[in-house]
Amino acid sequence: MAANPPIVQNPDIRMLGRILGDVIRERGGVRLFRGTESIRAASVERHRGRGSVEDVADALGALSLDDTLAFTRGFMLFSMLANLAEDRQMAADTGAEPGFGLTEAVRRLGERGVSRAKVMATLRRAKVVPVLTAHPTEVRRKSVIDHKTRIAELMAMADRGATHAAPGETIEAAIKRQVALLWQTRPIRRERIRVADEIETALAWLRDDFLPVMPELVQGWAEALGEVPPPFLTIGTWIGGDRDGNPNVTADALRLAMASAAQTLFTWYLDRVHALGAELSISAEIAPVPEAVLKLAELSGDTSSARTDEPYRRALTGIYARLAATAEALTGSPPARPARIAAPAYGGPDEFLADIDTIAKGAEMAGVGGGALDQLRIAVGLFGFHLATLDLRQNSDVHEACAAELFRLAGVEADYAALDEAAKVALLRKELTSARLLQTPLAPASEKVNGELAIFRAAADARRRQGAAAITTAIVSKTTSVSDLLEPQLMMRESGLLKPGKAPEAALMVVPLFETIADLEAAPAIMTEYLGLPGVAKAARARGAQEVMIGYSDSNKDGGYLTSTWQLFKASAALAEVFRKADVPIQLFHGRGGSVGRGGGSSFAAIRAQPAGTVNARIRITEQGEVIAAKYGTPEVAAKTLDTMASATLLATLDPPQVADADMARFEAAMDGISTQAFSAYRALVYGEPGFRAFFRAMTPISEIATLKIGSRPPSRTASDAIEDLRAIPWVFSWAQARVMLPGWYGAGHALSAFEDKGLLKAMAEGWPFFQAMLANMEMVLAKSDMGIAGRYAALAGESGAPLFGAIRDGWGLTVDSLLAATGQTRLLEKNPALDGSIRLRLPYIEPLNLLQVELLKRHRAGEDDARIGEGLQLSLNAIATALRNSG
Repeated sequence: MAANPPIVQNPDIRMLGRILGDVIRERGGVRLFRGTESIRAASVERHRGRGSVEDVADALGALSLDDTLAFTRGFMLFSMLANLAEDRQMAADTGAEPGFGLTEAVRRLGERGVSRAKVMATLRRAKVVPVLTAHPTEVRRKSVIDHKTRIAELMAMADRGATHAAPGETIEAAIKRQVALLWQTRPIRRERIRVADEIETALAWLRDDFLPVMPELVQGWAEALGEVPPPFLTIGTWIGGDRDGNPNVTADALRLAMASAAQTLFTWYLDRVHALGAELSISAEIAPVPEAVLKLAELSGDTSSARTDEPYRRALTGIYARLAATAEALTGSPPARPARIAAPAYGGPDEFLADIDTIAKGAEMAGVGGGALDQLRIAVGLFGFHLATLDLRQNSDVHEACAAELFRLAGVEADYAALDEAAKVALLRKELTSARLLQTPLAPASEKVNGELAIFRAAADARRRQGAAAITTAIVSKTTSVSDLLEPQLMMRESGLLKPGKAPEAALMVVPLFETIADLEAAPAIMTEYLGLPGVAKAARARGAQEVMIGYSDSNKDGGYLTSTWQLFKASAALAEVFRKADVPIQLFHGRGGSVGRGGGSSFAAIRAQPAGTVNARIRITEQGEVIAAKYGTPEVAAKTLDTMASATLLATLDPPQVADADMARFEAAMDGISTQAFSAYRALVYGEPGFRAFFRAMTPISEIATLKIGSRPPSRTASDAIEDLRAIPWVFSWAQARVMLPGWYGAGHALSAFEDKGLLKAMAEGWPFFQAMLANMEMVLAKSDMGIAGRYAALAGESGAPLFGAIRDGWGLTVDSLLAATGQTRLLEKNPALDGSIRLRLPYIEPLNLLQVELLKRHRAGEDDARIGEGLQLSLNAIATALRNSG
């Protein structure tokens, strides 16, 4: 392999690293500073080829337990600050992250002959939705994230030319104060996070980043398009509605999520209406005022003699009062700044928007329109009265059990679960034509059934109070049949969310989630049958599309990265053909995680690599855990991420990559064979080796990860320790900690190295966006893995684990060699210097943490009961995850 080029370090990283060093010296003491610096220097020298891993281990061995905790905290903070600096670079430099914004996409489409009218027509039917989820891979406390956010704000002030953060305090002094606060803030949680905490954290992202950024983005797009585009880019969330495997998500949690979102949103609206009232001081004695504004002023109830000649202010006083009344009705508490007068609440966001439009048109006539008024108008179109659309999600097994109990209690069917699929579908379809309810006080239902019905009833109430856009979707995990999609509709009928009849009309779209390899293969047949049911296709056309969710996590754990990626591609293409024949628009919802093993990587490249005909201007993508902070952590980074996602969707629709039919046939045939071989290799190791489960649990910190208080949902679906029952997130997270990253590459090397036509592989790598994106993501995790470090973790499994680790190590070598041969590189990331530099900058900081974690694991598992060992383990898990960035 070729030698690595020197790392060009980001100047922000140098500055922040220097400040952190100063803080450690001043707050932790000179001895700690010198010990930390000794470890850092030894690790840097090793990665320059002038030292050994034993030198690093020796330096670590000189630390006391107390200093070990402080050292780990310091390295974690450096990684976090380095992430911040790189995020800033990514926001400013299009070369740091693949992709570009919507304005550039429109320009490029114009060069290819796509008219502006066609672009606008596409945007009118478009739907682009990042969906925030509470999956537990964000290991940092909210307090830590808040301090990091303040540092980002201070650095942005410096970018704008400011020298002082406040009178008497320079920008650098303010940054140092925040770093000192970080150093003295406990980084790990002492209590398991609750659903309410997850709601609060998500709302902080929405308040600080999405609310201010999205209207400004749309304003920028309007300038490029010549008109304001429709609200095609919106925000979704699962937090408070995702009860798959999480008994803590209840109807009360859903109500809390909706009320908290309203509180956040209306505080933002009220502040802006108040500011407009202060600004629009136009006097009717000086300037003409439209009749509509005068009428709004008269209806406002504002009779102040001081504002008699100021109709805009009077009108806005009335708007504020109505908005405040609406906020109180939705949240149960009055706003912090009460209204001057009493007024009725708005009936919905359309009424509020109509009033703001009246003010805006008058302001335009007076030559003072645009700006904050336009931002508010755009915001109402984007956020309504709900802020983010909340999805419901539940496992199909729960729906089936509830349906069976309701049928039994009502005397309809004694043993619904024992019926075959055809009989289930027939019974459900018949029941959904009837208006009578199954639940009755004469036959009380179980806590499980009552809990599920309560969720649907709370959803119905949220839709009545905050608008239909508040909750639109019920996702069914583990969908394997059509009956899985009809059972939640039975619950909807019981809850007032479905109008029965020959073609039942459900208020919520039922969305199947296909997760395992077998589920993905069965998806086209299931959707063919479902779309053929009376009323289903017609209802989907009326909504604009029928959504199908495809899961990256379980399919990866089931079949390995290469096979999972290929099966997702094939299933998407096959589903698109099913929907084309049914004349129903398809909307794919990609259940992606942060790690490559769970669908991570560049969103721009992933969207552009989708099969032809599967995007069609509509896409939803989950954003979870540490990825939310990485992609939306500051307003500037959030703007870049959203802009890139919108542009990729537009390009995938109007300018999809062109691959000749003959080449595509060759490429797909090759991938079928490669996938089959990769699947066999992966399954043989993970599920075929009888000792693999014990080896995995001994080699990785999977058991210790369960002690982290990072999610309200249990790490396993059942009490079983089988890999099949382990959730995909801890599966991926634990392999990342051990620097193996096995879910992101294992099996691929066996298949690619055995494929005889190397020329065809090169052609696929050069001319097929799907294959390019797959290899690029795999290359990233190969570069982040380290078989030398992994070998130290493997030693935790004893001599019995040596053959299994040998197979992993050999597989890694095969994968690296095969990838380099296909891409024409001499070393990993040779063609991606920005990512290469980012990873290599971190390696000297990650390796000592890994070495330390291995020693702490040994001591912990040997039974040492010093509380500092457990705390050190939790800190090391936190620090390594922070340094790796996309580890869950």
